[in-house]
Amino acid sequence: MTPIYSAALASARVTDKRTTPRRSVALPTRLTWKDTRGAMRFATGVARNVSDFGMYVECHTPVSIPLYRIVQVQIDREGMASGAVPAALVRGRVLSAVYRVSQASMSQRQGFALRLMVDPRSMAAAEQTRATA
Repeated sequence: MTPIYSAALASARVTDKRTTPRRSVALPTRLTWKDTRGAMRFATGVARNVSDFGMYVECHTPVSIPLYRIVQVQIDREGMASGAVPAALVRGRVLSAVYRVSQASMSQRQGFALRLMVDPRSMAAAEQTRATA
């Protein structure tokens, strides 16, 4: 007898492939980067979701940050008290790379998906020591 697969069953088998969970937040954030001429630029925004290795930031005003640009991201101190902030961001500024740019539209602000440049092995070691303590 051959099993019958439906689209619903196939979609139910799809699992979340993220290594760490994504948490919805609304934290004030500051981005700092150098433009093509080497001048320091900055923008403020709101982090909409974070995980241990990435985050999505909506900027208050449109800015020109190209794909793959290295930026420093920092959560404001008020947001640090939240338990949703990854350990790397609690320590201060973190280097990150822009890997997706969402253009502004009438219904949403411009946003940037950032990959935090943290060593996954050091994060795993920190988690292991935290779990044993």
